[in-house]
Amino acid sequence: MKFTSDKQAVPGKVYLVGAGPGDADLLTLRAARLIAEADVLVYDYLVSPEVMKLANPKAELIFAGKRRGDHALPQHELNLLLVKLAKQDKRVVRLKGGDPYIFGRGGEEVETLFAHGIPFEVTPGITAATGIAAYVGIPLTHREYAQACVFVTGHLKDGSIDLDWQGLARKKQTVVIYMGLVGLPVLCAKLIEYGLPVDWPAAIVQQGTTPNQRTVVGNLSTLPKLATDAAMKAPTLVIVGEVANLHTKLSWYGG
Repeated sequence: MKFTSDKQAVPGKVYLVGAGPGDADLLTLRAARLIAEADVLVYDYLVSPEVMKLANPKAELIFAGKRRGDHALPQHELNLLLVKLAKQDKRVVRLKGGDPYIFGRGGEEVETLFAHGIPFEVTPGITAATGIAAYVGIPLTHREYAQACVFVTGHLKDGSIDLDWQGLARKKQTVVIYMGLVGLPVLCAKLIEYGLPVDWPAAIVQQGTTPNQRTVVGNLSTLPKLATDAAMKAPTLVIVGEVANLHTKLSWYGG
């Protein structure tokens, strides 16, 4: 597919671009165009191979992936790399899985660009929560089951899990946990400790929106063991709430 623009991309500029949750068809048209125009593509490990196929064949590709405890580039070095590349008068696309501003550290990167006077733009992407929930048939809100939805991360900057458990352990809402596989037993135990029933529905999804999508549905007491028995591997998304029970009726993509 060929993408064209009505104006030339500006050299010496950084474009933070959301690559979506995996399926290349979920890219925005703007994201696809910017990827095809980039001189340099700095990408994360969550960006799917199908999305990477849209890259300019002449572009320099720089892997900057982050897994738990394994960062190809420390964040501060990555921030400064974007500055350096832009100062070389290059069109730089910083390509992130999902949306740059939802657990993607996009804010930190843009702050560094601003501090160094580097022009930038941010192109949003479909975040994992909305994309994956749609593909596995779990509505994040529902008039009967959930009038609110909360996104949290399963581990914090120092590696600990210290969330607003009392605020999360409420009925009539959906809690979506990014990067929650390793801490799943603690997450489930804390939600029970702070008031949710042991049989409160919960699901975990591996590699959602891709052909490798797998979904396990249980409850707060059973999900950690079910995930272990199913050998679930990152990247995963955890969805807690009564809406998880709708997966068996509404799932359409498989897995």
